[in-house]
Amino acid sequence: MTLAFERPSLWHRLSPWLVGFDGPLAFSVFVLACAGLLVMYSSGHDHGTRFEDHGRNMLLAGFIMFTVAQIAPQRLMALAVPLYSVGLMLLIAVAVFGVTKKGARRWLNVGMVIQPSEILKIAMPLMLAWWFQKREGQLRPLDFLVAAVLLAMPVGLIMKQPDLGTALLVLAAGLSVIFFAGLSWKLVAPPLVLGLVGITLLVLFEPELCAEGVRWPGLREYQQQRICTLLDPTRDPLGKGFHIIQGMIAIGSGGFWGKGFMQGTQTHLEFIPERTTDFIFAAFSEEFGLVGNLLLIMAFVFLVLRALAIALEAPTVFSRLLAAAMAMIFFCYAFVNMGMVSGILPVVGVPLPFMSYGGTAMVTLGLGLGILMSIAKSKRLVQS
Repeated sequence: MTLAFERPSLWHRLSPWLVGFDGPLAFSVFVLACAGLLVMYSSGHDHGTRFEDHGRNMLLAGFIMFTVAQIAPQRLMALAVPLYSVGLMLLIAVAVFGVTKKGARRWLNVGMVIQPSEILKIAMPLMLAWWFQKREGQLRPLDFLVAAVLLAMPVGLIMKQPDLGTALLVLAAGLSVIFFAGLSWKLVAPPLVLGLVGITLLVLFEPELCAEGVRWPGLREYQQQRICTLLDPTRDPLGKGFHIIQGMIAIGSGGFWGKGFMQGTQTHLEFIPERTTDFIFAAFSEEFGLVGNLLLIMAFVFLVLRALAIALEAPTVFSRLLAAAMAMIFFCYAFVNMGMVSGILPVVGVPLPFMSYGGTAMVTLGLGLGILMSIAKSKRLVQS
């Protein structure tokens, strides 16, 4: 007697890979990716091969996301200490014999030029989530102090390069893990109050504080100039204030409905500096207006809220803290970029997720999304 075996269908062969793949999260990323391709074609089609490269970077990020999504959070946890250690050693190597460009030492030549600080955007929350998972049920004030030291070392090295934008993202990711691990509001509130008081005093006494010859302790000269330019871009309209002024002009000229796809004059007459990278939000605003901006912001808000929902439903402390950190990273990317282009935050090198040109940032985003997908998948497997 012969037995006949049915060959499994393509769906049955692929379904184990797709189980737990978070649909709402994937949908929000798809919407943002489409918006990114649209505005990159408009602003970058005459800028070499930027549109084609942007599409290739998106495909690479998608592949990374899909691959990392198949790795269980327990395996990710095993990578935390090695990845953090390697990242920290590379940052020290950058400080000793890194490659200097435009006055900043941020890169390392290891056969190819890499930027080690990018590793810490993922390695830092991984490390802190691992630490608090190990201390589950027996947290003491000393444990938060150790976490603060683990965070301060890479942030200090990145700021020394100097790279304020990356340092801000790494700091935000690390602080979110520490906060969600159970840090008391009594420790969180004082720095927030001091920060608000400092901003208020800065705005009130801006003419005196930004007068020529005045130097602020603890800040480099270029960092002080960025803050003063933010408070009054017209101080140097053709120099340091040019980026902010042109960004605000482009956003305002878009009006309610925008000028239309490929119709942005500020963009195509090349008044917007870095129109395919840091200031791509200005190009998007000019062509799609307030309506387009609201839809874009809604997509980012949905992405962040979905990441937080995954964090709330995560089965372990490690998964919960890591997912919350990924949500904070996406929030900071979008908030800081839109804020600096709109003139409410200093200009720092932070790209707009899925829209700004740049392969390194896209890889980091793919890793973050893959981690979220992995945590969502583990949640569904636990429930089933």
